[in-house]
Amino acid sequence: MTLQSGFLLTRQARDRQGQTQIELWLATSQGPTQLIIRGEKPVFFIPVTQQQLAQELTRQTSGYIEFRPLELQSFDQEPLVAVYCATVQHSAQIQKLLLEADILVLEGDIKLADRYLMERFIQGSLEFTGDIRQYDHYTYVDNAKCRKGDYLPNLNVVSLDLECSEKGILYSIGLDSPMDSRVIMISEPQSAETAIQWVADEKALLQAMVDWFETFDPDIIIGWNVIDFDFRLLHRRAQWHQMKLMLGRGKQASYFRSAEQTQQGFITIPGRVVLDGIDTLKTATYHFRSWSLESVSQELLGEGKAIHNAHDRMDEINQMYRHDKPSLAKYNLQDCVLVNRIFAHTHLLEFAIQRSRLTGLELDRIGGSVAAFTNLYLPQLHRAGYIAPNLHSENWLASPGGYVMDSIPGLYDSVLVLDFKSLYPSIIRSFLIDPLGLIEGLKLEIGTQDDQAVPGFRGGQFHRTRHFLPHMIEQLWAARDQAKRNKEKAFSQAIKIIMNSFYGVLGSSGCRFFDTRLASSITMRGHEIMKQTKLLIEAQGYQVIYGDTDSTFVSLGKEHTQAQADLIGNQLVEQINLWWKAHLAQTYRLNSILEIEYETHYRKFLMPTIRGAETGSKKRYAGLIGEGDAERIIFKGLESARTDWTPLAQRFQQELYRMVFHGESPDEYIRQIVEQTQNGELDSDLVYQKRLRRRLHEYQKNIPPQVRAAKMADEINERLGRPLQYQNKGIIEYVITVNGPEPREYTQSPLDYQHYIDKQLRPVADAILPFIGLQFDQMNAPQLGLF
Repeated sequence: MTLQSGFLLTRQARDRQGQTQIELWLATSQGPTQLIIRGEKPVFFIPVTQQQLAQELTRQTSGYIEFRPLELQSFDQEPLVAVYCATVQHSAQIQKLLLEADILVLEGDIKLADRYLMERFIQGSLEFTGDIRQYDHYTYVDNAKCRKGDYLPNLNVVSLDLECSEKGILYSIGLDSPMDSRVIMISEPQSAETAIQWVADEKALLQAMVDWFETFDPDIIIGWNVIDFDFRLLHRRAQWHQMKLMLGRGKQASYFRSAEQTQQGFITIPGRVVLDGIDTLKTATYHFRSWSLESVSQELLGEGKAIHNAHDRMDEINQMYRHDKPSLAKYNLQDCVLVNRIFAHTHLLEFAIQRSRLTGLELDRIGGSVAAFTNLYLPQLHRAGYIAPNLHSENWLASPGGYVMDSIPGLYDSVLVLDFKSLYPSIIRSFLIDPLGLIEGLKLEIGTQDDQAVPGFRGGQFHRTRHFLPHMIEQLWAARDQAKRNKEKAFSQAIKIIMNSFYGVLGSSGCRFFDTRLASSITMRGHEIMKQTKLLIEAQGYQVIYGDTDSTFVSLGKEHTQAQADLIGNQLVEQINLWWKAHLAQTYRLNSILEIEYETHYRKFLMPTIRGAETGSKKRYAGLIGEGDAERIIFKGLESARTDWTPLAQRFQQELYRMVFHGESPDEYIRQIVEQTQNGELDSDLVYQKRLRRRLHEYQKNIPPQVRAAKMADEINERLGRPLQYQNKGIIEYVITVNGPEPREYTQSPLDYQHYIDKQLRPVADAILPFIGLQFDQMNAPQLGLF
């Protein structure tokens, strides 16, 4: 038996000739490989007590069905029987029949291909054998058998981008990869610097793209909004021409569908994976003020494109297509190159590969925390003799959020930040919190629970030995430490996201393992730990001025040098960690994984009040760290860190805080900025940028400024015969004028400078000036009196 290795690209299960067929496409060192796995039987589970009724109900149905007793039980300790069918369709029909008769069906929602892979612990990489045939462009393996592997792929990537008219008629398709870089464009041939393949019409353009994919055969397709825009439009135009886009391997067609409620697009291309740049960056926890390709490439790479306004861009594209097609081709290809460079710069493909190897998720899965947890946990649960519960979407009790302490407002010298390292994962490890551990722990007698169970919160208690999650986190933790040592940033980031998502999953009603006793035993233990840590620090004579989830802010009372602050920070960390180790050992007979770290010394630190009140704010502060060239101000939750404040407010805040933190008088600077604003010298900094969270027509009452501006913009667009921009969410840039909000590109009225002084400059100044005995209004009041 010859074993070969590969990495999973796409998975699909279908019914063929009365049985199931699972198709897996792999990337291997010998090239793309198609595996066919035949005859896997879909399965779900029902209570033994309802088996007789189920058999009577299904007796009249045609098709294979088997009730097989297994040593398995539900979380309610109810014995279960497995129900096997020959096809996916038949299994769905039987489930529907049983559910209508109020028979409990468990794990009926697990897809056949997913179950096949997870039960074999296959996560991205696998080994396979079977009946092998070689075709021109790929290897075909029939009757395949698979097991988990450890193969790291080298994937071929192409970046794709379209140019089209405002009505969605295609002009050109850009394709940039190490294998070949070109633009396919509709026109008579003409000379150009860019490599251009000229075609006669739109149908020929689509066919040329299909031919390109067959010739160069990439594993991964990347782009910017590439699914919801590019592939949606490609399929629409192919449909119009009554042709199928045969973009899949093995001469299979690609398939595009939209979610009914959200209209979000999904693309299936057998043997190829489509990764959208925006979605993948979000999954890797990147944040940007704007998600346009120009903005992200400027921020990450320091370069972008000249055309920012959507209408200018459309007008210029139309002009170039009519009069200067080589320039349009160059512009088209530049977009492809920028996306390739963003992926390379952020190691996004490596991130997606490592996430798949850690969790078994598809490469193109967005988010997927619940699915990742299910993939990892379910097969272990089955081997422990349990079947997972169904989703509980109703009557669920929320768990408390992270601990947030009331802050003590003030302008401080020398504030230390002490952070618990991965607090929630370390609570799970330390206190043995786990779905199976909860079920097994609750079976223990009350009188002996001190010996056998670890107490939780809200009635939860956890078994000391029967659990999986603490060990899963321990393995991920060790892998992350190794990734950090190896400087594997993408791998380290993937592990961090997965590890930290486990609490969120257990606290989410969208997870089948949700139980308020689980989530509360994590968050409420976190509250307890943060409160006790505050007492430990204050017993050393220091003041805790704020605490937030896993961070504690400690005022040292007076100015300290960096060396003095470091010494105190390290001493506090050592004392706190030793205390928790001793406390958990003595009180619970547990090994403490809790570890607090000394993170930051703020030389100057502002904890503001809530706007218009004397109470300290939460999740809002600023502080000065570093010295010399390394000096910088950190803003958290304040205007400089928020995308919905104007550049004026952000620039004003950064300079004002710098001056105050360095003991400089801000009087003249404040008056100068107010004067420049009033004189119209700072108009370019007065633009608001806000996201429309709903469709425009859904805003009926209390219409906010950004919506008013968006409605005005689209009314003008309609009059000018331009496409409507803001009907289906989006980002609007607008200004406040004497006649209210107006879109930036269609501003007609004079700007309301007093608005910007009152709503942008004053709040920023009022957060810090009272702590140095100054008032914004007094500084800017008209000078009264004769002298």
